[in-house]
Amino acid sequence: MLEKNDNIVIISKDIRVNERYVRERLADCGDIQIRRMRLGDERKVDCLMVYIEVATSNMMLEDSAIGKMVGHFWEISPGEIQEFVEYNSLGIADVKKLTDMEQVFAGLLAGNAVFFMDGFDQAMKISSAGYPSMGVTEVEMEKVLRGSREGFSDSVKINSALIRKRLRDTRLKVVEFYIGERSHTLVQMVYMEDLVQEEFLEQVKERLGEFRIDGILDSGMLEQLTEDSWFSPFPQYQTTERPDRAAQEILNGKAVLLCDNSPSALILPGVFHSFMESSEDWYNRFEMASFLRILRYVALTAATLLPGLYLAVIRFHTQILPTNMLLSFAQAREGVPFSSIAELVLLELSFELIREAGVRIPGALGNAMGIVGGLIVGSAAVEANLVSPIVVMVVAITALGSLAIPNEEFASAFRMLKYFFLFLGGYLGIFGIVTGVYLTVSHLAGLLSFGVPYLTPFVKQSTDNGTGSKIVRVPFKKRWRRPSYARQNERVRLQKSAIRTGRKGNRSK
Repeated sequence: MLEKNDNIVIISKDIRVNERYVRERLADCGDIQIRRMRLGDERKVDCLMVYIEVATSNMMLEDSAIGKMVGHFWEISPGEIQEFVEYNSLGIADVKKLTDMEQVFAGLLAGNAVFFMDGFDQAMKISSAGYPSMGVTEVEMEKVLRGSREGFSDSVKINSALIRKRLRDTRLKVVEFYIGERSHTLVQMVYMEDLVQEEFLEQVKERLGEFRIDGILDSGMLEQLTEDSWFSPFPQYQTTERPDRAAQEILNGKAVLLCDNSPSALILPGVFHSFMESSEDWYNRFEMASFLRILRYVALTAATLLPGLYLAVIRFHTQILPTNMLLSFAQAREGVPFSSIAELVLLELSFELIREAGVRIPGALGNAMGIVGGLIVGSAAVEANLVSPIVVMVVAITALGSLAIPNEEFASAFRMLKYFFLFLGGYLGIFGIVTGVYLTVSHLAGLLSFGVPYLTPFVKQSTDNGTGSKIVRVPFKKRWRRPSYARQNERVRLQKSAIRTGRKGNRSK
């Protein structure tokens, strides 16, 4: 009978007792192997190896750590086996002693092998190949022309290693949490120790520990459980599949959450301007990067306000249009059986349907479906006199504007907001558009992400000089400060070399 200490089952020295308990807990688990063996030069030592078949499929191969250990045990005496287990004299990497059965099953279900030996009241957790995963792949959602092509994988260990590959500093910390009563999902918080604020770290840890749930299967579930304002359509976490983007934000004083089985990292805090930045903004020259940033803000405005403005003008404020354009609009709408609002809503929903269908269709066929479907539907609707050509142009420009926003989750918030402005402009005119803009900006101004204002740095211009966190990207040499969410005493990120300064001084003399 196994002893219990505070409801924790302690490992026994009698291997038969341990085996009986393990087999009872793992009954009907056909994917988990429980192998008995007798080791030692005279085969006198009873041992037990427990492992998941797929995760540790190479455990007995000669080139594996576990295979070398078992092969070594065949040739040594029982006393030497005891000494090995006690001191790990073979020097196998990542061997950990376990004292209770909860640790045993946690290590086992993480994809490791667990080794029991008769007469020893501890078990050994030996790392193995682990669960199968896709490995490092190319980024699909955040395409860039310049920069790394590596993307996060489904393995949280690989993802943290990709960040460590870019930030080779012992001050980069990786804190692990196991979340989910049944899934025991490994979540890692990655941050730079001397840059991130301590109050912020405590707040993140508190959020991660304030709920209990059966399982976390993706970082999206974690995001929804820990965000400040669950009712807001705007994301309070920035998501990325790019290790270089995650590393860049860590250097800004932010933290990154990595969730096992998810290729998307969560960057926190999330602020409005960060969603509008692309990874390659800091790899290209500041002139082109600034132009593209301005273009994205124009695209965001068009994707949100253009349908509402069109309705406001043709229904209430026709006097602001030139006469020729007004007559052209009226001629284009001749014979259309729907009202201007119904016409625009119908076509917008049709394009949303085409977009969704294109996402669900696998491979390159989905992109072709989106383009061809949009052309066919728009052309057929105009020829059937269901919609006017100008409405097709408005919907097309709106769709292009939403696609120009770098972050898909952020763009989806404005895609929904578009319908809000559409009805305001259609029924209240310019007054409705102005009211909608006021309500939207008021909501964004009151939104917080882990205590950081969502509109940073626009609400903190005086304290963010030199950070480059504005619409216009400053030259790299002028980006000498970190943003305001980094520690105050570590705000300086760029300093000129004293040697180079001295050379310039000598030349001037």
